[in-house]
Amino acid sequence: MAILPASCTYHLSPLLQLPQRLASQPYSWPRPAVTAPTSRRFARLTAAALSTMSPEEASLKKGIAELYDQSSGLWEDIWGDHMHHGFYEPDSAASDADHRFAQIRMIEESLRFAGVSEEEEKRPKRVVDVGCGIGGSSRYLAKKYGASCQGITLSPLQAQRAQTLAASQGLADKVSFQVADALDQPFPDGQFDLVWSMESGEHMPDKKKFVGELARVAAPGGTIILVTWCHRDLSPSEESLKPEEKALLDKICSAYYLPDWCSTTDYVKLLESLSLQDIKAADWSDYVAPFWPAVIRSALTFKGFISLLRSGWKTIRGALVMPLMIQGYKKGLIKFAIITCRKPE
Repeated sequence: MAILPASCTYHLSPLLQLPQRLASQPYSWPRPAVTAPTSRRFARLTAAALSTMSPEEASLKKGIAELYDQSSGLWEDIWGDHMHHGFYEPDSAASDADHRFAQIRMIEESLRFAGVSEEEEKRPKRVVDVGCGIGGSSRYLAKKYGASCQGITLSPLQAQRAQTLAASQGLADKVSFQVADALDQPFPDGQFDLVWSMESGEHMPDKKKFVGELARVAAPGGTIILVTWCHRDLSPSEESLKPEEKALLDKICSAYYLPDWCSTTDYVKLLESLSLQDIKAADWSDYVAPFWPAVIRSALTFKGFISLLRSGWKTIRGALVMPLMIQGYKKGLIKFAIITCRKPE
């Protein structure tokens, strides 16, 4: 904890001091459909896939699933449908921002950056949401474009909750969700007009395979939108990040079940190697700066604090490294990147 800002250490340290009785009570996501033990269900749904992975990769993906099984209900109660950064005006104050609007704006700005058409005959009809969370982007895109959307996630509880929300919003015929691996997607080649990945790439242990799957399932002429966390680009004289930079990222990786990070340039090179067209990338770090301070502030409300304790140790550990995300952004080490491209027709 020595590297955390003093103010954040002061506010977050009580999490480590509260009675074990509270911390051991599971967070109660107030929906009856999510009561099955998550580790057993994950093992049942993904046993075949896990058996083909290395022990390290299987452990990583199991950890990701359990992290989101534990934390998604808390996130939905406090932040709503969208489990991603918001897009803000630079230098705006986190306390004054409309965070849910900023999350919707992130979707709209991503579509605009990629040049996704609003014209009836050109708008996407088939969408895949890779790393769909509880389906916020899928439902939004289905409503916006009248598109058919399919979402995949490693979390059984997320998939189930996403389907429940779709049904409650009259979208059961438009969107569907399933537990699946983004590195081995259960779709045929060339199926989707829009391939959407909003903050899931950072969890992928094999970035080359990940990008290859995004390209494989994209239809000819289809658009790929990848929004993800990256580390800074290396200078021509550097072969790797500095030891202190690696140490900071390692702490974040441990809490959020992330493999090694890569740079935006690394992603662009992977897309270029697949002969994808109209490749564009931008650093949106300044536009997301208010996000993590706002998340910390929400965790320190009475509701957020108690719910966080009851959500389980994985979620608590994630909360404790939030100040490191702020530190990484301020140092220019962490970059919030958008990379878009088009599959040749």
